[in-house]
Amino acid sequence: MPALDSSILRAFLDAAGQPVSGDRLAKELGVTRVAVWSRLERLRAAGFTFKASTRKGYTLTGVPTGLNAAWLDAQLRQRKVQPEVELLATVDSTNSEAERRLAAGQEAPFAVLARAQTAGRGRLGRKWHSSPPGNLYLSLAFRPFIPPDDLKPFTLWMGLALCAHVESAYGVQLGLKWPNDLLSADGRKVAGMLTEARLDADAVRELVFGLGLNVAATPKEFPADLRAIAGSLQQAGATGLDVNQVAAEVLAALFEAWEQFIEGGWKAVFRARWRRYDILTGKSVRVGLRGDPVAGIVDGIDDEGSLLLRTGGGRRTVVSSGEVTLRKP
Repeated sequence: MPALDSSILRAFLDAAGQPVSGDRLAKELGVTRVAVWSRLERLRAAGFTFKASTRKGYTLTGVPTGLNAAWLDAQLRQRKVQPEVELLATVDSTNSEAERRLAAGQEAPFAVLARAQTAGRGRLGRKWHSSPPGNLYLSLAFRPFIPPDDLKPFTLWMGLALCAHVESAYGVQLGLKWPNDLLSADGRKVAGMLTEARLDADAVRELVFGLGLNVAATPKEFPADLRAIAGSLQQAGATGLDVNQVAAEVLAALFEAWEQFIEGGWKAVFRARWRRYDILTGKSVRVGLRGDPVAGIVDGIDDEGSLLLRTGGGRRTVVSSGEVTLRKP
């Protein structure tokens, strides 16, 4: 009865560290006291710890270090996250899984999370390292039916919303490296975004936004070739991180950002957030994707989220996609 586990954990969440009476739990949930005790034992086996106090009840004293479906659901319910969220043990890619579910007709919006990915991917066909413990791999799926041109600033907006959330919730300021990377103050990549869409000439029919966020990973948990460039929220200075709480908070922030994007409210704060979290303006960069790379000084973005470069002779070049590499002074 996963729903019962979630309801019990929700009661502990609402108690905010205070004891919860077993009798009260039994009455509120409509089960016997023996059933409550049995579920607590099941939760202990899953990694939760409780302290029993005579005449007071139980206090939640520890939670699993990895994603747990019941604990995540309790966190989501407390934050009133409405879209369906499903946690999988292992998947090839959460983006691929979201695409399959859209193709099968699942009602959107929804989110798919996984404890591990076997074929996680980033932009330009790159592989996203997806070790099981302490990180988030998630995808949000939508059926927006908006003009394709309206989608251009979407990934940047979601990245800026995530930066704002991380700073507010954990006191850590990340920077947005156009178009889809979130970096810590020391330049390590903490998160990557991947937006994929099915569209025609008139509208975006299906949209999947994927996020890989390193929450509590330590350098030894990254492959040797990534240790110098990959980071996590914990490495960036965030403390007391519960990956389930982080997941619920991030999902709430991203779904809210989606609503703002669809309703148009994002436009009022887009520029201010860009100025706060952009790390490229004024930097010398090289941008390459197809053909010859373009080098220049970043001069901000336009209203559609394209990168503006000042190249040789003072010319301004508009770059709508590409891979950005910082050039040494």
